[in-house]
Order: sequence, then structure tokens, then C-alpha cells
Amino acid sequence: MQHTKPTAENSGTAVEHYSGFTAEERAAMKEHAQEQKRTAARGGSRAEKEAAAERDVLAKIAEMPEADRVLAERIHAIVKAAAPCLTPKLWYGMPAYARDGKVVCHFQSAQKFKSRYATLGFSDQAALDDAAMWPTAYALTEVTAADEQRISALVKKAVG
Repeated sequence: MQHTKPTAENSGTAVEHYSGFTAEERAAMKEHAQEQKRTAARGGSRAEKEAAAERDVLAKIAEMPEADRVLAERIHAIVKAAAPCLTPKLWYGMPAYARDGKVVCHFQSAQKFKSRYATLGFSDQAALDDAAMWPTAYALTEVTAADEQRISALVKKAVG
């Protein structure tokens, strides 16, 4: 597929080739499909399904490089304490926290898309609305005590 993309250099006259999704994006989509199949195949009570989903999240966190793993473990603990009503689940291969099956927030490791930093993101399900514009993702390089308090407050606000 070809896609014309104007740049400062070509003023829209050259045609650049669009090769589709990156390898990381394709991998995330495959992970999401596997997550959906795994969730659909699970039997048992709601509590058993939630416990299995949390085990999946903890296993995914354990696979992360150390710097991301430390952040993800802290985020997991903060979210569980601040909003016990949220259920951990995997979302495109990332630890996420949902209410009624809909993701409210998620942790994206820096390694996931080869980013410079990890992020804590919030979906449109989060009640973070503040006037006409507000942040929905936060860059993380470490989690200090002050950051823990801020993240806890954001998560509490997100669930309403």
C-alpha cells in the first residue's frame, strides 16, 4: 500500500511506502487475540476467572526487564490498594485493570514498543475529565513515595 505523506523536504510531492503495523504492534495484536481465546476458554466461577487473570498479569510482569518489572509491580500494588473494585487482566499483552470487563488503566513497559520510558495510561472509561483537556498517560522512570500518592489519587478519581 502506498501512502503520500507530505514532509518539509518533499512538500507532499514524493510517495512514501507504508509498510503497515510495526513488529511490536503485530505482536501486541496477536497477544490480544490469545488473551481473548484464553479468557473465553476459562471455566469456573467469576472469582476463579479473576484469580486466573491476575496470575496472567503477574506472570507478564515477571517476564519484564528489571526496570520495567519494578515499576509494574509498584503500579500493580498501588492500583489494587487504591481501587480494589478493578480487576487485573492482560490487555494487548500489558497489565491492565478493568471494571465490568472494560479497561480503566494499564501499564505499558518501555520495552513493549521500544520506548524511552514506561507509561501509566487511562482509557476513556476513566473519570479523569477536567475541563476541555486533561492527560490520559503518564511517563514513568521511577515511582517515588510522592508518585505513589499521585498515582493512587489518579486511580481513585478514575474509578469515580
